[in-house]
Amino acid sequence: MEYAVLNNGVKMPMEGFGVFQVPDQAECEQAVLDAIASGYRLIDTAAAYMNEEAVGKAIAKCGVPREELFITTKLWVQDSSYEAAKRAIQTSLDKLGLDYLDLYLLHQPMGDYIGAYRAMEEAYKEGKLKAIGVCNFYPARLADLCETVEVTPAVNQVELHPFFQQEDALALMKEYGVIPEAWGPFAEGNHGIFTHPVLTEIGKKYGKSAAQTALRWNVQRGVVVIPKSVHKDRMEQNMDIWDFQLSDEDMAEIAKLDLGHSEIVNHDDPAFVKMLHTMKVHD
Repeated sequence: MEYAVLNNGVKMPMEGFGVFQVPDQAECEQAVLDAIASGYRLIDTAAAYMNEEAVGKAIAKCGVPREELFITTKLWVQDSSYEAAKRAIQTSLDKLGLDYLDLYLLHQPMGDYIGAYRAMEEAYKEGKLKAIGVCNFYPARLADLCETVEVTPAVNQVELHPFFQQEDALALMKEYGVIPEAWGPFAEGNHGIFTHPVLTEIGKKYGKSAAQTALRWNVQRGVVVIPKSVHKDRMEQNMDIWDFQLSDEDMAEIAKLDLGHSEIVNHDDPAFVKMLHTMKVHD
């Protein structure tokens, strides 16, 4: 495993395990236990995934010392204000059964997210959060936040995969010292990514799959990846990307796959924004 060093000196594994769309508590708990047994140490959840308790149970049972794990969760839009964020941070800690989080992220740049970030800064200074950051902050939003807040975000988790590469966004993150983290590193299965001819052909040279090639491409760009699977054999395959290196030629070939836009979600669509504001993670 390789590590990214965050802008506050904290070390973050370059590959982790995401539990998005695993709302079943028993299935999620088992998946996290399997992931940790497979060597994952970064676990990524969120209030909106409705499975923080299951992740917490797995952490308690896994037998790996807490300091060896890197646990991330996220603040939902519903709690995007100073006072609500203070409560939400504690709620997540309680649900996970932890006294600190390694990384806490604003899930969306919506609501009073500056107020929420101020609460995150306070919790960071108190030691409850070892690092703080954001998700889905496109370049202009990220620049505005970085110019406004006291503690520069350590991470920006955004959609990053061969079909939406966001090179301009990565350049801006580098300028501010923000580590990029990929959600949807497999493009949520779109574009035939698991059998894509370019990724498959490149992978063959190294005895790797198209999926492993896609993950390796991202980490070589300095991007942390959090692939999700509930199947232990796939978890192990996804982790098996640290014994080969893509050539400059390989990287250039994959660069040609970029569509320049997302086909999963449009954060600039007012209907999507309204929908997120109606999603409740608690009463």
